Amino acid sequence: MIARLFAGLLLVPALSLPVSAPVAAPVTFNIDPVHSGVSFQIRHFVSKVRGTFKDVKGTITASPDAWQDAVVDVTIATASISTDNDKRDAHLRSSDFFAADSFPTIHFRSTRVERKGDDARIFGNLTIRGVTRPAVLEGHFSGRMNTADGQRVGFEATTTVNRMDYGVKWNRAAEGGGAVLGDEVKVEINVEANSVKR
Repeated sequence: MIARLFAGLLLVPALSLPVSAPVAAPVTFNIDPVHSGVSFQIRHFVSKVRGTFKDVKGTITASPDAWQDAVVDVTIATASISTDNDKRDAHLRSSDFFAADSFPTIHFRSTRVERKGDDARIFGNLTIRGVTRPAVLEGHFSGRMNTADGQRVGFEATTTVNRMDYGVKWNRAAEGGGAVLGDEVKVEINVEANSVKR
């Protein structure tokens, strides 16, 4: 009798344990370069110069129900930089700045994501001119839709990069003191990505 009672008590906790809901399998989303972009701005004298990178590729791999487990991998073609000024763009591609011939890509790969609702901090490694340093993106999940070619998701993110950390050091002294260009570059990222059909 005692043995049967003891065995019954052992079963109670097991029967009362909650059943965990299964987590959806990870999905790979391809960044849609036509509907995605990376823009930046940097101080020039007392104003700002703005530009974009027109060739952006990459993937986001995550469970649609657990974005905090996402892996973000983005590659930007350095030569695709554009500030709507041919002479300035050629200078930016030169060894004074991005050295596009020697370092054809800028690369970011996430290492972890801290999520709070639809906002997230995306930690990862950013490589520019062959120099890799930790970077943090302040991100926002802007939505998900089912379409004829699979699911589409949208994200926005911002970060500030000190170009000196990556060897992008060209500058010139201004006549009234200070420097022509600032060191910090504000980066804005808008991404639309669609799921890969298998």
